[in-house]
Amino acid sequence: MNPALLELLVTREMPFGKYEGRIIADLQGHYLVWFAREGFSAGQLGQLLALMYELDHNNLVGLIDPLRTTR
Repeated sequence: MNPALLELLVTREMPFGKYEGRIIADLQGHYLVWFAREGFSAGQLGQLLALMYELDHNNLVGLIDPLRTTR
């Protein structure tokens, strides 16, 4: 696990779509499930969405809460 990716989850905004402008860590679970089913974007954005999906799916979102307070 790359700690820098966890930091990006709470700082990077979704660049397109229904949730454009929303922080990736704040995306709705059903939106992440849709990406998992349809395929994640290429590159770092896809990597971040896949990571957020795994955290959400496994009920581990609390792991990134401390990072929210440091930004």
